[in-house]
Amino acid sequence: MKKNKFQSPTGMHDILPEDQKYFRKIYELCEEMANFYEFERIETPILEDTELFSRGVGIGTDIVEKQMFTFKTRGGDYLTLRPEGTAPIVRAYIEHGMQNLPQPLKLWYFGPYFRAERPQFGRYRQFWQFGFETIGEEGPVIDVQIIQVFYNLLKELKFKNLVVALNSIGCSQCRPYFKKILASYFRNRESSLCADCGRRLRENPLRILDCKEEKCQMVVSQAPQMLDHLCESCHRHFKEVLEFFDDLSLPYALSPYLVRGLDYYTKTVFEISEDSEEGKKVGALTGGGRYDNLARILGGKPTPGCGGASGIERILILMKGKKLRFSQSPFPKIFLAQLGDLAKRKSLILVEEFRKIRIPVSESLGRDSLKAQLNRANRIGAKFALILGQKEALEGSVIIKDMETGRQDLVKFEKAVEEMKKRLKK
Repeated sequence: MKKNKFQSPTGMHDILPEDQKYFRKIYELCEEMANFYEFERIETPILEDTELFSRGVGIGTDIVEKQMFTFKTRGGDYLTLRPEGTAPIVRAYIEHGMQNLPQPLKLWYFGPYFRAERPQFGRYRQFWQFGFETIGEEGPVIDVQIIQVFYNLLKELKFKNLVVALNSIGCSQCRPYFKKILASYFRNRESSLCADCGRRLRENPLRILDCKEEKCQMVVSQAPQMLDHLCESCHRHFKEVLEFFDDLSLPYALSPYLVRGLDYYTKTVFEISEDSEEGKKVGALTGGGRYDNLARILGGKPTPGCGGASGIERILILMKGKKLRFSQSPFPKIFLAQLGDLAKRKSLILVEEFRKIRIPVSESLGRDSLKAQLNRANRIGAKFALILGQKEALEGSVIIKDMETGRQDLVKFEKAVEEMKKRLKK
């Protein structure tokens, strides 16, 4: 009978030990930024009610129509593996009465997300994101601070030539009129659109602006622009955003057809990418925008919000080509060597004693060759080796060997830990 050879599911991947240092670096920097800008950590369930996304993200979006992992529970409920982070956070904000806390509320997250899309370079079906969200403030300064957090974080990760693409997609006052203008434009060119965009034309013509098909992009390049049709409030808001950018000397480029792939966005939307050959292959590292209607759509009071998220796998691909310093844990100064079953049992007692007083030790409990164990002690640069053989184990003693001078001293087993504390202090 042929043995099954199991592999990770299509589009999902293992995070191997050699990549963990990159994840740790990103997480530590996220935490550092969050502490400085006063964002608090939040973690939402991996599974959510399906309607949270169909209503919040939008029924006509690719995420809801094509990319969600949804299933029916034994109790008849429909649950979905979270495809994005903002709708769950706003759900938590409403559910836990966070509107009664001092506003604005600043939250950040870091975790796995899921989309059943075609796997490709930098895109996975299970992927990791971190995000920053500010809820309860409508001023344009929040838009800029959110973008600044992501921009600064990427700079700290040694990214250069970062490009911030900016656009405003208006609000419920001015966007319906723009949709009519856009629909009229695309209707006259429907034969030049892909099949998906033919459907989008009837459901939500704004989605056509987000299409990646080359034939559709050619049509989009001549389409009307939302910036020319903003209401007075949206125009003023976006103008102030740009003024903040100028004051901070943050580089940006107007991207009049940037809409993002989620229906809850209003006013400012943005993406950050690296202007390099590899960066163009990977695509946007960060994306987000303002979502002033989302809380109301999900059944809460009207509450403004702004946030964004970064794809960790995309960042990791580009990080590997940069010269980064990783903090390394110092090797333990004590190596524990043993010979025989009784010595192994006594060694476990010593290891726990050292753990309790926060002194790291290294060991090779699975090995019986003393020579091999002492060679390992030399390789890791241990200052001392504690040697427990059968004779020492029976007599209740331990040999302390100075790895630099070769000197060996015999001490009682119960005094070994205290003796090592004294020697390490010297």
